[in-house]
Amino acid sequence: MAELKLRKELGEINDFNYGEQLKALGDIGAEMHRFTDDYVDIVMTKYYEAKRTCGDATLLIEVRLDFSEWVPHGFGTGDAVIISDAYLEVCDLKYGKGVAVSAEHNPQARLYGLGALHEFGDIYSFPYVRNTIIQPRLQSVTEETLTRIELLSWGDSIRESAQLAWEGRGEFHSGEHCRFCNAKAICRARASEAMAMFEYGLDAPDVIPDEQIPEILKVADMAEQWLKDVREYAKAQALRGYEWAGYKLVRGRRPSRAYPNEDEVIKQLARAGYAESQYLAPTKLMSASELEKSIGKSAFKALVGGYVTQGEGVLTLVPEDDKRVEY
Repeated sequence: MAELKLRKELGEINDFNYGEQLKALGDIGAEMHRFTDDYVDIVMTKYYEAKRTCGDATLLIEVRLDFSEWVPHGFGTGDAVIISDAYLEVCDLKYGKGVAVSAEHNPQARLYGLGALHEFGDIYSFPYVRNTIIQPRLQSVTEETLTRIELLSWGDSIRESAQLAWEGRGEFHSGEHCRFCNAKAICRARASEAMAMFEYGLDAPDVIPDEQIPEILKVADMAEQWLKDVREYAKAQALRGYEWAGYKLVRGRRPSRAYPNEDEVIKQLARAGYAESQYLAPTKLMSASELEKSIGKSAFKALVGGYVTQGEGVLTLVPEDDKRVEY
């Protein structure tokens, strides 16, 4: 959607083609239209600013950026790349709103900058490379500007690590980046860091001294998240058919009964002659359990049973001696 709007702004596609391609995307929704409009406004503003000082400034969309010179087989796609005499700018649209991402010291952004420098650096003489991350759903725009020398120096500094990673060697380091890793639940480096908090107090059979508590608190959140990730991983594997020794999948407690259409329930009870005091508390329809007690199980089943739904309990992994039936 963002690409389509930028191409329309640049005149690469006309209104008819824009409309046809828009239809092909299906029902996008007002929210995505609004936030992609915000992104396009930011990119076009940057482009027009570049053209004020450099008449032949160029805006390229969806550019393949090859940074394999620094990272084996490494490449990405620049959502929008602006080239002028003053700078080369790589704009990256991030549509998520769960995690704020900054362009400062951002390895992915810098790699994209290296890819753009590799692609256009010999053709243009810009002295600076700017990386911009745009998160419209968080109203966040962050930038980092480096000289060519600074960016190339950083690229040289990560070259050896990237090669080791490609070969499956090198050291594992846990951190904020782990949340995006498919191996976060079973990575030994992360498990080792999480388990380190349990070393406190094991050197002597007494209480943990207060001065050690801050050190425990530093890793407590990460350790709790790791344990949660392990549980989620174990459950996901079980759902795929893997059998964990001593554990089984069962249904948890079923959720409360609900009315998909409360108005129909109220009409049904009113037609049956019940007073409002028998099914409203005070002006809102009683819960299913309260209504059942008020009018009796038989009447409840006969009159509103067909208007009540109840979902299944959430699947959970429990010890095999749990009395619940295995899923």
